[in-house]
Amino acid sequence: MASKSKKTTTEAKIKRLRKRLKKARKKVTALKAEMTSSALGATVSPLAPEGGFPSLPEIGGVTFATAEAGVKYKGRRDVMMARVAAGATVAGVFTKSSTRSAPVRDCQAKIAAYGPDDMNAGYAILVNSGNSNAFTGSVGDQAVAVTVDAVAASLGIPSSHVLTASTGVIGEPLPAEKITAVVDQLRDTQSSDSAALAAQAIMTTDTFPKGASAEVSIDGNPVRIAGFAKGSGMIAPDMATMLVFIFTDAKIAQRDLQAALANRNSGTFNAITVDSDTSTSDSLILVATGASGVEIGGPRSASNAAFSEALGQVMLKLAHLVVKDGEGATKFVEVNISGAASDGDARKVAMAIANSPLVKTAIAGEDPNWGRVVMAVGKSGARAERDLLTIRFGDILVAEGGWVSPTYSEEAGAAYMRQQELAISVDLGLGSGKSRVWTCDFTKRYIEINADYRS
Repeated sequence: MASKSKKTTTEAKIKRLRKRLKKARKKVTALKAEMTSSALGATVSPLAPEGGFPSLPEIGGVTFATAEAGVKYKGRRDVMMARVAAGATVAGVFTKSSTRSAPVRDCQAKIAAYGPDDMNAGYAILVNSGNSNAFTGSVGDQAVAVTVDAVAASLGIPSSHVLTASTGVIGEPLPAEKITAVVDQLRDTQSSDSAALAAQAIMTTDTFPKGASAEVSIDGNPVRIAGFAKGSGMIAPDMATMLVFIFTDAKIAQRDLQAALANRNSGTFNAITVDSDTSTSDSLILVATGASGVEIGGPRSASNAAFSEALGQVMLKLAHLVVKDGEGATKFVEVNISGAASDGDARKVAMAIANSPLVKTAIAGEDPNWGRVVMAVGKSGARAERDLLTIRFGDILVAEGGWVSPTYSEEAGAAYMRQQELAISVDLGLGSGKSRVWTCDFTKRYIEINADYRS
């Protein structure tokens, strides 16, 4: 009996040690990603989250690997591959740009053709940074085919199950041979705790890797959601505004997964803007591995509502991180519109304010120039009446009744604008329409980054 008790104690100690080792490995992986990011010479955004890349939960059925292919950058990881076990469902939302890249077109076609038999084989997601493979004609299509076939052959999965994404310079042929040369390396170095390195490998002008996660209880059972994103410039709401890869161990039908993704998109990735420019390469891919065994019901079920809420939390966190890493950004700005004649009108006003160079430069200069907000409302194309407008900076009432508020002081406005996180609110006084978007300021650094992007 004593021998059995001793054995149980030893097993418990081993289990605790394994957990500690696992946590230590995650910290090392995250630290490597941060060190690599620093080695790129980028000054990390002042809005970056404290503590760096978060410790993401491992998602059953998904592993990651990265490699140095030398697509454009030297001495850094610039390719990542996620490998997904059989039994998964996949959903995606992509840019609406008419000049979208070859990888985007390929992914759109594959996800649109998804059928029940697709659960019988695994998937792979291959992503490179440094070259967007956009506006490269048939040469770009061939590059996608070559890399897709190489991954399919290496992993023993159908080519239709290999999804690709590319980010970087537009109009330059993708050196597919550099990527195919590391495919076997990517296959052989897969790890379930390498999400931090995967997030770092897809960065371009980003100053920090971006990750987020959530856990939700479905009928008493945990479901995990984790993802990472890249994005810093060329960010405007026309889906997906960046590259985003999210994974969950939930078991959910593909049509329901696609619906949940699309429904949560409008208030997250389609509600942010850095510079009003929509990329040719924007891709958001969501994978449900089913590894937890927890089934998510249809759109009207309680399980679907709970899952969708948690998914939305992850998407919003990632969307906010992209804005906080806006090229040269020093301020994170929430724009709230209420009292519009319709939600559509509210959206017009919100985006007019968020995208206005005059508003954004005033914010950068910490100037409470509320006249620029008035200008943006007027140019938006939405219905607005001067004497019904109310403008606030945070809790400060700035303007009402067609003029500056008698209680407003320039000193209070200036003090508020010195904060890193700001809120601009406009009530149009016309109806119940509302909208909320997020943006950042425009600084000299934005110009420097984009003037030197290809040199």
